[in-house]
Amino acid sequence: MAWYAYCVSEKQSFSELARHRKPVPLESVTGIGGSQVFLYPASDLAIVVSEYSASEALTQRSGMDHARVISECFQKSTVLPFRFGTVFQDDESLRKSIRSNQRQFACNLERLQGKTEMHLKVVVEDCCRDLGVTPCSETVGRAYLSNLRETASRQRERQTRARAVSFQLHRMFAPLDEEVTCRVLENGKMLLDIAHLIDRKCVERYQNKYASTVPMMKECQLQLSGPWPPYHFVHRLTRSTHTGSTTAAASSSASSARSLESALVSA
Repeated sequence: MAWYAYCVSEKQSFSELARHRKPVPLESVTGIGGSQVFLYPASDLAIVVSEYSASEALTQRSGMDHARVISECFQKSTVLPFRFGTVFQDDESLRKSIRSNQRQFACNLERLQGKTEMHLKVVVEDCCRDLGVTPCSETVGRAYLSNLRETASRQRERQTRARAVSFQLHRMFAPLDEEVTCRVLENGKMLLDIAHLIDRKCVERYQNKYASTVPMMKECQLQLSGPWPPYHFVHRLTRSTHTGSTTAAASSSASSARSLESALVSA
């Protein structure tokens, strides 16, 4: 029997597993395609899964169901989300993967206990949109080299602007951790996606800080969502993907500066 995996959680958070060593239904929670969700016990961990058939097509609705199950489990416990589409082909492949990564799962659950993710979308004017640099493919010789210098200068200006806004928001919100990405939109503006890791007990304070920050950031458009499970702050598994699983657990966060640089190189 194949298992579709949603997340790793803490066994102690689910009273249903107190006297069971086999998967037990998670009542009132349905998974992709309306399937029954189960708690699969593994030592001190609970793996949230549902039965899966290879003939089932994963759709956009499936992605919504995947996120919903994780969110419902997050109301009861710390969770480590699996990527959408993670499937273990049988019990043995699931148990093998959990055994091999149990220490890392346990460390991440301890690190993220009592934490949540808030997500900011920040739209800022592109400081280089009016430079009018000609594409390199359309230039030759000296003009080509000049265009390369102008393009490099434009990228540095964007990086500086994005870092400045990100740093300003970091100082205002003082998160425990953050993940920042940036891209240039077709309308000539830049979009910063900022994930902040905070204590769950500080959500209301964070929301109040956001309300007072919006009027101060007149040069930006801000949008807040959350609290969410800590999708951006789950460490990447250091081991290779195990036989039977189609994908590994969710990726880790990189440094903000590196994310900004890589995001803007191709802009």
